[in-house]
Amino acid sequence: MIDLNKIKACIFDLDGTLVDSMWMWHAIDEEYMQKFSIPLPEDLQWCISGMSLDETAVYFKNRFRISDSLSKIKSDWEEMSVEKYRNEVGLKPGAGEFLAECQRREIRMGIATSNGKKMADAVIDSLQIRNYFDVILTSHEFPKGKSSPDIYLKVSSELGISPQDCLVFEDIPTGILAGKNAGMTVCAVEDDFSEGCRKEKEALSDYMIKDYGELIR
Repeated sequence: MIDLNKIKACIFDLDGTLVDSMWMWHAIDEEYMQKFSIPLPEDLQWCISGMSLDETAVYFKNRFRISDSLSKIKSDWEEMSVEKYRNEVGLKPGAGEFLAECQRREIRMGIATSNGKKMADAVIDSLQIRNYFDVILTSHEFPKGKSSPDIYLKVSSELGISPQDCLVFEDIPTGILAGKNAGMTVCAVEDDFSEGCRKEKEALSDYMIKDYGELIR
């Protein structure tokens, strides 16, 4: 199991990793597609997993031939998601206690999310966890989504911690690859949304947990 005494920084993905929010995206995608009378493809979530918000908007526009501008697509998603983030999304099991323990140990912490800034801010502030993090970076700052290591390397740089001393938490294979491609240790987090690729997550990651409490017991 992970020895926190050897960790200098923890970097977290947000959706499905730190917060229990992946359930809501199916509902949002379904509602959004209904506006255009387009059936929701079964493979959609996996096709866009790890993409930045900009990449996802381009994907939707091209695959479904949506006439709206990219900025309109993104603003519609933001409007639909912010209320859910503020009122319906909680932390993953044991995450609050783990954040407090890392802070107590003076382990530096950052967030590297494929989400948009407005959406990330909504859930971070709703859950009152902003004070734990030294760096919060979102996809709008990077042209490439995960599995590119760019966002993780930037977070570690801003934290002032070498990649080999960083522990990444991720819930999907593309995110795990982003952390590994950055030269970091990666702990996979179980999530109902990614249950179907559990074996792949185990194979790609260095560790796997269901509850953050496992790391501090």
